[in-house]
Amino acid sequence: MALDASPPTLTGLTAPLDKTLFRKSIPILAARFSPTKIGSVRKSEPIRRTVIDLPRLRSVIPDPSAPAGDRLLLLKVSSEVDLPPQAQDFLKTESNGLVPYTLELDYDYWTADEMIQAILPESLRERSPTGFAMTGHIAHINLKEEYLPYKHLIGQIILDKNLQVRTVVNKLDSIDTQFRFFKMELLAGDPDYVVEHHEADCRFTFDFTQVYWNSRLHTEHERLVQVFKPEDVIADVFAGVGPFTIPAAKKGCAVLANDLNPQSTKYLSLNIENNRVSDVVKVSCEDGRAFIRGVVSRLIADPFPAYSGPKKSKNQENQERRRQRSLVPPTDTTPSLPRNKISHFVMNLPDSAIQFLDAFRGIFSHLDNQECDDIYITMPMIHCHCFTREIEPENARIDIIKRVEEKIGHPVVDDFSLHLVRSVAPNKDMYCISFRLPPMVAFDVE
Repeated sequence: MALDASPPTLTGLTAPLDKTLFRKSIPILAARFSPTKIGSVRKSEPIRRTVIDLPRLRSVIPDPSAPAGDRLLLLKVSSEVDLPPQAQDFLKTESNGLVPYTLELDYDYWTADEMIQAILPESLRERSPTGFAMTGHIAHINLKEEYLPYKHLIGQIILDKNLQVRTVVNKLDSIDTQFRFFKMELLAGDPDYVVEHHEADCRFTFDFTQVYWNSRLHTEHERLVQVFKPEDVIADVFAGVGPFTIPAAKKGCAVLANDLNPQSTKYLSLNIENNRVSDVVKVSCEDGRAFIRGVVSRLIADPFPAYSGPKKSKNQENQERRRQRSLVPPTDTTPSLPRNKISHFVMNLPDSAIQFLDAFRGIFSHLDNQECDDIYITMPMIHCHCFTREIEPENARIDIIKRVEEKIGHPVVDDFSLHLVRSVAPNKDMYCISFRLPPMVAFDVE
């Protein structure tokens, strides 16, 4: 026994979506029972397999003809002859009679997946675009060409069926050539693209149409930040609006954050302020290659203050002010040195970050050798995100290492690792290659 509760198929719909067309009436039987008996009846062996089991529908409702009296137990048959013999016998002896009942289903009942299936031709249903990613209040999808005629219907359904969504956009294939963010079109909802997005206990505000952000990379953001020590200095070459910078700074790291896109640095500065890490982040807006070549000497000339322990909450800051007023000496009087050494370079621009690796050649060559030896006892780690068309892991490893070594002009052997971040297309994977900068590269004199 089963009821067909699927929505009506309406493949000829055009935008705007007419919700009134999605109605379905299903005639069934209902059995009357007194309220005191209904609980035990539902569990009884002869009857429990005949009760409707549709999602989001109650199987027991008040009797419309006598709301204060009997309850109706809804059955998944439309005729008494469809009931199994045991169920028929049970209902004749235990119920107060059978009555016809009509299930009325409408647009609000069905899920987004079911609705999208209902508006698509049968040939497109198998891989229907029911998934989406959330960034703040924006749901963004990547529609393949064959689904574009239905894009506004799909957008409206996603908007209607998800209360947290206020705007639905489709990412287009075209990418801003200079700043590498996706262009997009509005499918449904408000044309409001400035979002507030939360990740790793951090708050990010940005215009989704003007900067690059990928919510699917949150695990990669967390993975790499876990590698950093609180006392480290991080050089974030392509910082964007701060998905690495902000959580690293909240951990205690000092960060030199750079991005070429003025909109990114605008919102990065706002996010630094909103997350209360202004004292440990410096922002620049320049080409990544120029940033790499100048950031080492810049930090030596203008170091960050010494690491002073984990970032304090507002309550801890208030306690610290009270301690200072009462002249209670701090418990730790060990002197600390200013932070003038970069421990990690983060290069999160997978489309072209490898092309910037040649900028590391000679970044120490213009510095005093003794000064470098004192500060850089160990070379910085480089974490470079990239794409490869090689799907087999060993082939991907060979491809990425070859491209990296061609750019830096030296083998990468120290502290080397290769991490698969995610698959971005059937024949395209994203990796993060991490390696320690070879001294021969850092001191290279052209």
